[in-house]
Amino acid sequence: MSLGYAEKLSFIEDVGQVGMAEFFDTAHALQDKIEQLVKLIQKSRHLVVFTGAGISTSCGIPDFRGPKGIWTLQHEGKPLPEASLPFHRAMPSMTHMALVELEKAGILKFVISQNVDGLHLRSGIPREKLAELHGNSFMETCPSCGAEYLRDFEVETIGLKETSRRCSAEKCGAKLRDTVLDWEDALPPKEMNLAEKHCRMGDVVLCLGTSLQITPACNLPLKSLRGGGKIVIVNLQKTPKDKKASLVIHGFVDKVVAGVMEILNMQIPPYIRIDLFQTILTQSLSSDKRFVNWTIRIASVHGLSAPLPFIKSVEVSFSDNQSYKEAILDTQPFLLKRRTVRAQAFEMLLKLKFSDGCGCLSTEIKIPFNFQAANEDFKLDKNAMFEKMRDAAIRDSSCGQNAVVERKTVLVPRSEITVHAIVTNVKEYDCRISNGDVKPLTECMEGSETTRKRKRSKRRKRKTTS
Repeated sequence: MSLGYAEKLSFIEDVGQVGMAEFFDTAHALQDKIEQLVKLIQKSRHLVVFTGAGISTSCGIPDFRGPKGIWTLQHEGKPLPEASLPFHRAMPSMTHMALVELEKAGILKFVISQNVDGLHLRSGIPREKLAELHGNSFMETCPSCGAEYLRDFEVETIGLKETSRRCSAEKCGAKLRDTVLDWEDALPPKEMNLAEKHCRMGDVVLCLGTSLQITPACNLPLKSLRGGGKIVIVNLQKTPKDKKASLVIHGFVDKVVAGVMEILNMQIPPYIRIDLFQTILTQSLSSDKRFVNWTIRIASVHGLSAPLPFIKSVEVSFSDNQSYKEAILDTQPFLLKRRTVRAQAFEMLLKLKFSDGCGCLSTEIKIPFNFQAANEDFKLDKNAMFEKMRDAAIRDSSCGQNAVVERKTVLVPRSEITVHAIVTNVKEYDCRISNGDVKPLTECMEGSETTRKRKRSKRRKRKTTS
């Protein structure tokens, strides 16, 4: 969970039981229980999954009540844990991605989450099959028309407060609000009603990584019992609902889910993150019509004042036959102003250096400049383009691929706005269990695509000469 989120919450004395002891089933008992869980899943007609902070600890996000949880350390007067990477760069766990595969296979019907990390949406769970009971730190919503906006940065407020942005829906323009609840806020009726509906329909409600202490959310799984449904709890700590469960498993969630997927003979899909940004080229003629005064801005697609969290700096250079001065843009907004001869066409090279948590150090984008020729507007099918980019990233086992997905012109002031998509993370998973450990198969976390190809080439040469 985001440490920022925990610090934004209003102070209350009683946050429930903290510092709870962890329990681990023996290897034999764990395997037996995993097989029992598989049988329940295979027989189920309406599987519902109910998740808590425990499914995100392997993503580098601290939980609340465990031995090193945020509230446990606060209660003990100890420093808060440090997140292993920025909150906005957290990647889905093996469990998140396994749930995506189960949903695509038609086995998993609905996901209910108490987490605000947004990882279920980022992993690929459809919005209509997800109830985020406590909100989403990366989501803003319009109180007027109901439009939702998923951001690549953490929204600055919690408590359903107004943010600094407005709804972009036509004929709306209302001020947006954050979606994350504070202690005194009631659960959102839309999310709660869907969660209740699916729990009543559920013949198996699988609770993953939750202590089941926070009301009223913790009582939702019990609604399945009236219709003859069964509750399964996978958690390292004991919960108040254990006696109501048909099966209680004490083990790491990733390990349990990996075992389930292995028995079901189902592959866990890789996680491919694609981020968007826009380049805005604004131009005007000098008074003597000989020169063009132009500005290029590298900005967030969420608005000019929105942060661009995944880009650390931009190095700007020009084609070899030009004598234009290079530039390094290392503070936001990333903005470069220049004057060039109107009749001269040239090419600009943008080297984007990524922030911590991205899977490659940098990527390069070429931007052609010809002020006497206008580019045509277009808007590609983003889903189709993203699918091609994902396929390429999986094939290459690397990130950094980029593509233009939209271009439009504005007459006043004369501007060309281009939306770019970049693959910024590739993470693959292996559900095979070795010596009781489950780890990601591969994770692209350093170097650019070119650098990795060079490394692979060097390794092949060493093998040849040895």
